Amino acid sequence: MKVLISEQIAQKGVEKLTQEGVSVDVKANLSRQELLQVIGEYDGLIVRSNTKVNEELYQHAPRLKVVGRAGNGVDNIEMEGATKRGIVVVNTPESNVVSAAELTIGLIFATCRNIPQLHNRLKERVWDRAGLKGMELQGKTIGIVGLGRIGSLVATRMKSFGMNIIAYDPYISDARFKKYGVEKKEKLEELMALCDILTVHTPKTEETYGIIGKEQFKAAKKGLTVINCARAGIVNEEALIEAMKEKIVKRAGIDVLEGEPHATSPLLDLDNVIVTPHAGADTVEAQDNVGITVAQEVISALRGEIVPNAVNLPTLPMQEFDTIKAYLKLGETLGKMYYQLEKEAIEKVEILYRGEVAALETSVITLAILKGLFEPVLKERINYVNANVIADSRGVIVTESKESAVKNYLTLITLKVTSKDKVFTISGTTFGIGELRIVEINGFEFDVNPTPYMVVAENHDKPGVVGQMGTLLGVAKVNIATMQLGRKLTEQQAMMVLAVDSVVSQETLDFLGGVEGILRVRFVKI
Repeated sequence: MKVLISEQIAQKGVEKLTQEGVSVDVKANLSRQELLQVIGEYDGLIVRSNTKVNEELYQHAPRLKVVGRAGNGVDNIEMEGATKRGIVVVNTPESNVVSAAELTIGLIFATCRNIPQLHNRLKERVWDRAGLKGMELQGKTIGIVGLGRIGSLVATRMKSFGMNIIAYDPYISDARFKKYGVEKKEKLEELMALCDILTVHTPKTEETYGIIGKEQFKAAKKGLTVINCARAGIVNEEALIEAMKEKIVKRAGIDVLEGEPHATSPLLDLDNVIVTPHAGADTVEAQDNVGITVAQEVISALRGEIVPNAVNLPTLPMQEFDTIKAYLKLGETLGKMYYQLEKEAIEKVEILYRGEVAALETSVITLAILKGLFEPVLKERINYVNANVIADSRGVIVTESKESAVKNYLTLITLKVTSKDKVFTISGTTFGIGELRIVEINGFEFDVNPTPYMVVAENHDKPGVVGQMGTLLGVAKVNIATMQLGRKLTEQQAMMVLAVDSVVSQETLDFLGGVEGILRVRFVKI
């Protein structure tokens, strides 16, 4: 596995990659043309905010499996092209949240007390505070746009300074507002009218770009302080400058600028604006965390494992990650069984989640099932990222349903695959610490612990069939580890699932298929 790091990350991150056997090249000064020339050699790419990962780059990167963004956000990464190619995109949203929150608070203090301006005067040997009277925080109101990871940290810390905390975030539950003791505002303009300090902590999307513009500043309380340590463009720079000229905004602390790192914003020329060069994550601790985290995520993606911070996958809360891993393995196993037992093209996939699993983020388990379904028959790369895209491109309808209760099991996943002429079902559950069980195939009930090699046979339910199967496998020097039998008494049919220790040749399968009473026999490799 080869990984290219095109922008500098902490040395601890590089060491993490090499310790895991990854070949790493750190080339932080490549030109765009040089990057395009070499990217075809690599399985993984780690960037920060400057490298543009777009369609042009993807066309030069046939081996690329993962792009790691060392930081929070993926503004510079084109997601659609990555997803359709099965390229996992990961970032490190948790690694620098404390540093970003603390810089926000630092800019609040610096702006409200004019610390840089006072510092500069005294450095010039001028003892003069005139025109630089500050503002206390106690009793003032801070308005937070975006009550996510960083916004909630800011809220918690600013409350200790005796501030009133209000926030606007239409995508955060009322329970989260209550948890942090924050008053929720339904409209952004309502928040602007009440706050003395406005701070932004929302991702940069089509919806949030320019969300704070002329109309919002018209509604703002006079003398507002504006802080932006999130992303350039969320606060419209032209509107901010105009609001400062009109004395609506008294001061600003800005860590992100349009056109960075070659920013030419007029904000740089204003004395009542404090600017920093996108330094929100620039602490020793944050950079170590970012480097180690992005390295581990890239390693996991290269190994084909699920990654909690994969941006082009359903969100998977960290507290659910350990719980859901066994279900991902079970889902992929159930999916892999279909095309090895049936040959009909799939028209519809229905997945029923029952019991405890129904309370989890099942959409990612569905991706695992689809990955397992298509891997045995498609040469192209199939993974959690593009499994949905593959299903859609083949015209396969995929549905999910959930039931909170289930008989006989704590949890049960049932896969129903509909083809032109038949319906195939398979069900599975988990026992103990991640032990998988297949408990039903096409109505035959079992308690099968899936193994790498299995023989599945359907037969007439009559004496002598099972014995002949064992004998013929013995002649072929195939050792049987376990055997499970399922019966349909009303149809006088049975199914047997044999775990074996080695691959079974087609010649042996043909012999088994010729046994009187055997209707069909398949070799399954998990």
